[in-house]
Amino acid sequence: MNETPKDEVSPGFWPDTLACWQRLPNKLFFFGLLAAWLALFHFFGNSILGYVHSPSIFAWLKNSYHPGGVSSDDAFGDLIPFIVIGLMWWKRKELLALPLQIWWPGILFLIAGSGLHLFGFMLQQPRFSVVGMFAGIFGLMGLAWGRAWLRASLSSFWLFMFCVPLSALLLPLTFPLQLFVSWSVALVGNLLTIGVVRHGTMLFGAGGSYQYDIAPACSGMRSLIAIFLLAAVYGLVVFRSPRKQFLLMALAVPLAVLGNVLRMLCIIFAAELGGQDWGDYVHEGCPIHLLGQEIAVANLLPYIPAIIGLIFIGRRLEKSEKPSA
Repeated sequence: MNETPKDEVSPGFWPDTLACWQRLPNKLFFFGLLAAWLALFHFFGNSILGYVHSPSIFAWLKNSYHPGGVSSDDAFGDLIPFIVIGLMWWKRKELLALPLQIWWPGILFLIAGSGLHLFGFMLQQPRFSVVGMFAGIFGLMGLAWGRAWLRASLSSFWLFMFCVPLSALLLPLTFPLQLFVSWSVALVGNLLTIGVVRHGTMLFGAGGSYQYDIAPACSGMRSLIAIFLLAAVYGLVVFRSPRKQFLLMALAVPLAVLGNVLRMLCIIFAAELGGQDWGDYVHEGCPIHLLGQEIAVANLLPYIPAIIGLIFIGRRLEKSEKPSA
């Protein structure tokens, strides 16, 4: 009597991870060089000692992400290494199926990364050093595991660009966002017969019952970066087509702006009903604890339409392409 074949059972997270680790060649070669490469940026990575009294590029990054202990628009950089490693683990079977071997042209990326770091170190521009560090890590992967590995991992590795603190360089985009949000809120408010007066980035209630300034922190830049990152990860996980991945990332911009307009409308509606105190409560009140910080519920509103929109559009796009997982 023949036995019924049992369904294949997954070995579990840790056994599967250990099995993949054992199959990965040139581990000591790669991680030894990686340790030396990161040590270079720890001991000789930062030449600006006036703000951060440390030669480590990692100390400079920490100060950029959390200046004075307060999270900035660049704070997402803390999460990027975990996201990239998670995506690489998710693609582990595809990566391990490649012909993995030492590929000496990978040294060219290492040389380019060293040049960028030297350039940034001499000009006291640590952002060049950060880019050079990740370019070198990319080259080390190619050196240890080959050109095919680089080609397959590039779709995940490029997310390290979010580790580069760029919020200060994006300030020219912040003011147009402030103007657009204030204009949109005033337009919608007046269409709903709410007398909102706009003056630049300032919003006033009828008779001066309330007033709000769309400050740079309220422009939506932080939610824009977060939603763009979310769209990038979602696209990488679900779609094989780069065109559809880029489409989701492009849609992150209008979805983020729409979410921020919704947030400001909720504040204006509350202020219209109960004056400045009610609006301030929606703006700063109703705090919840998330990732060790107190965050007002209103600050989460920009993400709701963005997440719903990404899921809806992603589902529509999935109908024309078989998911990659």
